[in-house]
Amino acid sequence: MLAEIPKTKHVDSGNFFVIAGPCAIEGRDIAFEIAERVSTICNQLEIPYIFKGSYRKANRSRIDSFTGIGDEKALNILKEVGNHFGVPTTTDIHTDEEATIAAEVVDILQIPAFLCRQTNLIVAAAKTGKVVNIKKGQFLSAEAMKFARNKVLDSGNEKVMLTERGVTFGYQDLVVDFRGIPLMQSFGQPVVLDCTHSLQQPNQASGVTGGKPALIETIAKAGVAVGVDGLFIETHPRPSEAKSDAANMLPLDRLEPMLEKLLRIRKAIL
Repeated sequence: MLAEIPKTKHVDSGNFFVIAGPCAIEGRDIAFEIAERVSTICNQLEIPYIFKGSYRKANRSRIDSFTGIGDEKALNILKEVGNHFGVPTTTDIHTDEEATIAAEVVDILQIPAFLCRQTNLIVAAAKTGKVVNIKKGQFLSAEAMKFARNKVLDSGNEKVMLTERGVTFGYQDLVVDFRGIPLMQSFGQPVVLDCTHSLQQPNQASGVTGGKPALIETIAKAGVAVGVDGLFIETHPRPSEAKSDAANMLPLDRLEPMLEKLLRIRKAIL
């Protein structure tokens, strides 16, 4: 599937691919800083790289939470990043109309976990002809994602990926059932592990989601060990200053050493 995206490099390297970037597009400078560093690392390690960034954050706990810098401005930054660094890009969408708008800019449309059962949204994304990445809802089994995947295929689009991002465990925690990765792979599409959102601690009394970023590498190692196709990692040079999901991001300077370890695991299981 990645071979169908013209800007994707190192598809035949045998490595997992990486979807990485900030949670939200905060501005051109920070987006370029992250994209430059990650693309350099991935080129050196021969890892296919896709830049990610939300042009709008619709799922917020509080009305005063950061939602974006403006749709047009953020989408233009995504377009600039893709063109400048020669990498595919992805962003999440929340309505049928957004599918058409975002498809003009990015290569992969991401369906948020909370919206993975929204038929009209998935069909609208599929109809654009772009790759559709559906995040598994925190409330769904891996088996149930077959039906979300079928909505894309039945809409005439065979370019679909599924992403594991943890299952709700109590009120304020998530756990990852790694059995779901090979199960979803049996459907015939690539499966991604979201290493950062899987460590969220939602529904905090403050209205700001918490997390366990110290365990990002642990989650990633386990995912690679069971043969996941891709890794989704939100990263930032200064996570504490990030305007969204600050509690769950991997510090940018920790990305390269982590990927080097993950490649050794990948090599060991082949």
